[in-house]
Parts: sequence; structure tokens; C-alpha cells
Amino acid sequence: MPAFRLETPRLILRAWREEDIDPFHAICSDPVVMETLGPPLSRSETAALVARMYRMQEEEGYCFWAMERKEDHRLIGWCGIIRGRPGTSIEGKPEAGWRMAPSAWGKGYVTEAAMASVQWAFDNLPDDAVWAITNTDNRRSRAVMERIGMAYDPALDFDHPQVPANSPLLRHVTYRMDREKWVGNRTSG
Repeated sequence: MPAFRLETPRLILRAWREEDIDPFHAICSDPVVMETLGPPLSRSETAALVARMYRMQEEEGYCFWAMERKEDHRLIGWCGIIRGRPGTSIEGKPEAGWRMAPSAWGKGYVTEAAMASVQWAFDNLPDDAVWAITNTDNRRSRAVMERIGMAYDPALDFDHPQVPANSPLLRHVTYRMDREKWVGNRTSG
């Protein structure tokens, strides 16, 4: 079976490779990136995260994929779909997620990759919606969620079970994109 690959005009979302660990560690250890995600990761924690994504891809057929910029083949982050974690407002539901190097911020890459990921989910999964969660104060991610047409559902705000109770990152918000709305937006535009 060929390795996963999803292309957008400027990006390649693809299966993880061993050589992705160091550039992804540079992203995951950057305090600016991790400000709204949690503590910066060590190289071994990053390697374990990449291994988890690789296993998800092998077992489920999708994950948060490596995000490569076409123009220079540089790994600039990740974006894709996983199943929501236990104890979250979206447990077991398809979750769109992303993380990107600050040098690539402000260029529309995450929006482009997120739209391709949501489209992939609706093309390949039976679920009626795709979800996204983030820390309440993560304005950048919330802006992406709104740009791709997701709707915020304040009734689903929650304290993330994997975040310490005294952390400012504890409270999370939930956004949703319904299949019917997504398909309607694609056919009417």
C-alpha cells in the first residue's frame, strides 16, 4: 500500500518519516508554538508523538499528518484528523488539528491544510461532523476554525483531562463543522 499523501496547492500532507522527528521537535520545543498547547516537548517526547501518529495512520488510515511545504519540501508542522481523546467533549469523534512553525504563520497554510483535512474526513469517514478543540485563549486556532466555517458551541466548553487543574490552558472550547453545511458551502460557492 502506498504511503498516505494529500496535496493542496501549496502543501503536502503525508505519512510521517523518521527524518521528520528533528524538524518537528524544533516546532514542538518552541515556547512560542507551545504557549497555548502545553509545555515544550523534549526530543524523546516528540519522537513518541510522531510514533503515535505513525501507528494511528497504520491502524486507522489517518492521523495528524506531516505538513510539508511544496516550494522547499520543508516540514512546517502537522495537520489532519484523529479521533477525539477520552474525557473531551469530542471523545471518539473526528477531530481536525494542526501545529505549525512560527516562520510559516500568517500565510494561510493552516487554513489550506485544515480545509483539505476536513474535506478528506467527509470523503472518507462516515461521521456527520468534524470537530476541533483548543484552549479558550488560543486565538490563532480559533480564527482558523472560524475561517474554515466551523461553528463554536459554548455548551461544549470543558476542562481538558490531560491538562493540570492549575494550568491556564485547562479550559477548552469546541467547534463543529456539519457535513451538510460543508457540502452546501462547497456546492454553492
